[in-house]
Amino acid sequence: MITSDSAIIFLILLFFAVVLLVEGAFLYYRDVYAPRTRVNRRLEMLKSGALAEEIQASLVRNAQQRSRSLGATILNKLELKLTQAGMRMTAERLLMIMGVATLGIGVAMPLLLGFMDMMGSFSALILVVIFAVSVGIVLPLTLIDRKATQRIKKFEEQFPVALDIFVRGLRAGHPVTGALDLLVEEMPDPIGSEFAMVVAEISYGYDLRDALGNLANRIQTTDIQMFGVSVAIQSETGGNLADILEGLSRVIRERASMVLKVRAMASEGKMTGYVLGGLPLLTFAGIFATNPSFFLDVADEPLFLPGILALSTLYILGIVSIRRMIDLKV
Repeated sequence: MITSDSAIIFLILLFFAVVLLVEGAFLYYRDVYAPRTRVNRRLEMLKSGALAEEIQASLVRNAQQRSRSLGATILNKLELKLTQAGMRMTAERLLMIMGVATLGIGVAMPLLLGFMDMMGSFSALILVVIFAVSVGIVLPLTLIDRKATQRIKKFEEQFPVALDIFVRGLRAGHPVTGALDLLVEEMPDPIGSEFAMVVAEISYGYDLRDALGNLANRIQTTDIQMFGVSVAIQSETGGNLADILEGLSRVIRERASMVLKVRAMASEGKMTGYVLGGLPLLTFAGIFATNPSFFLDVADEPLFLPGILALSTLYILGIVSIRRMIDLKV
């Protein structure tokens, strides 16, 4: 005779099996079927006598329609964060992993901790959902955002040195692409890996201006944008690029000195924001994971759910207010 616990374990295993099957079907569609379909569509358009401009226009229209949708916007922002963090995982795969983790925690946690008998109220279900979302979605996104911020900060610290190497390479007689190769060879990550992507794009046929524009879109810092604009202006109007970049390096160093002073002045506020933002979530997750009855015993009270909603609203407003106070632009 099959017990209720065995049936629940079987349903959990069946759920994960279905998720893996869906993920496999999605990866097959993305990596095999969809590229083959796009190639066949272009070949059919060429066979019917369509001009190259018409084919390119149709592809651009499709890209614009995808970029306007809410799902595509979320995927693009998440993809940008993963790129800035130096992670090779795709946004779709990360969303799928977070979704599976959230559902797994929400389904398996009541069974593993033995409080299935306390899940009879709507408020208790809300608590489990909040806990699963906090651990399965909020925590990974917070860690990815922190890793991306640290990597960009390290890029900004290395960039003046990279400019000096680039200028010396130009003065030694290297072309622009040769000076970029020096950055790839001499500079560590993230400068080396990011400019390696620039060199690879140029090798595959990208224009220098477009490759540096892609770099600026990935990093999104003022320094790299000024670097790209300087190179673009020099390529169109002429001039001594080494002198231009030498002046840019001096400006960036002076600006970095001012940024360090501002960060020192705002460090206390940032640490306060980190503590006030992380402590409530960590406290809730720790207590709920070790002693869930602390919350579930009072989940049936009429003021419990309104209190949770009010506290969540005040928490979000507090985080937004603190971020605006400590987000100083230089």
